[in-house]
Amino acid sequence: MIKANQWARIQFSFFFYLVFFGIGGLFPLLSVYFKNEVGLTGGQIGTLLSIGPIVMVFTQPLWGMICDYTGKPNRMLILAVMMTGMLGLGYLVLDTYAGMLVLAACLAAFQSAIIPTSDSIAMNFVHRAGGHYGNLRLWGAIGFASATWIMGELAENLGMHVIFFGFAASLWACAIIGLKLPKEEVSFDLDLRSGLSRLIKMPRFSLFLLATFLIFGPVQANNTYFGLLFQHLGGTVAGVGLGFLFAAGSEAPFMRFAGPWIRKWGMLTVTLFATLVSGIRWLFYALEPSLFWVYVTTVSQGFSVGLFIPAALQYVRDLAPKEVRTTAISLYAAVGTGLGNSFFTLVGGYMLDWIGISATYLMYGLSTLAGATILMWVKKLEKFKTEPVRS
Repeated sequence: MIKANQWARIQFSFFFYLVFFGIGGLFPLLSVYFKNEVGLTGGQIGTLLSIGPIVMVFTQPLWGMICDYTGKPNRMLILAVMMTGMLGLGYLVLDTYAGMLVLAACLAAFQSAIIPTSDSIAMNFVHRAGGHYGNLRLWGAIGFASATWIMGELAENLGMHVIFFGFAASLWACAIIGLKLPKEEVSFDLDLRSGLSRLIKMPRFSLFLLATFLIFGPVQANNTYFGLLFQHLGGTVAGVGLGFLFAAGSEAPFMRFAGPWIRKWGMLTVTLFATLVSGIRWLFYALEPSLFWVYVTTVSQGFSVGLFIPAALQYVRDLAPKEVRTTAISLYAAVGTGLGNSFFTLVGGYMLDWIGISATYLMYGLSTLAGATILMWVKKLEKFKTEPVRS
């Protein structure tokens, strides 16, 4: 008979698989939809897809505060998942650019709660019941990878509209799984405003947020422009999905072994290594290589994203005061998947129009290497730290 904690791990795995299946089936192909089906320019695509991350900058910390204050993150998570799936269908009925901007903002307001809240619940669970977060989160990488391939094939054969139905169905199924997740309460022992003040005043936390902006912003923006890069090099919509399958699929095995590597080398060392791999990849894409080499190098995403996510998340969680851990994770997500994503998606779109896709990826590479430099600074501060990092 399956024990309670083992069953909970299975539920978390299904949850991450489904939520990232929905995300992976929609957002990597959304820029292709806007360009080929709606006829938007690179600047319009960049503006439209940067609205959501801007909204996330404000709503992710708000969701974190609500979860911290109420101690009911599971209920907030289910609400966010249900509404996100419903709003995703709105693109099928809108035919104006202004309407799409409003929809993107509303969609992001609810979507912004999903990843940081589920991450916080999962992290609290593994610290209470044992195990590694990476073993749960890797199913998200598998879901994202399988969705890009499956939905890419379906979009090629049935039409681009299928990506919106797949998105909604996946998230609604995810909400059903979410009803059964363990109820992980968030403690609220000290004043929240005081805790936030403590976070911002910690040099390592502030610098790590800046590094996350420079590193993870391009990672997220790549989900927008990789499809356009692939088509620029002569690929098809189905080929875009296959490329994402190789890229996102490579994350799972690295997430599986991230825990032992983090224990052996340390969170910052693993994060720095992942960052350097990511920066080299973007610079290589700026050279506009052949499709063969794009396919080959997509597996480097396992080293970069597959290691960066669990190592960075654990560092933020361990660095934050206990009473604002969910808020700290939300701030971290807001800076990377929110502000960073917005900036690099917006600027990348205009650079696509003005210079070309190679300039977009050159900017991403240089930004990532700048982030690596800041991580080295944070690593140096570890030797002189005054506030202990919890392990």
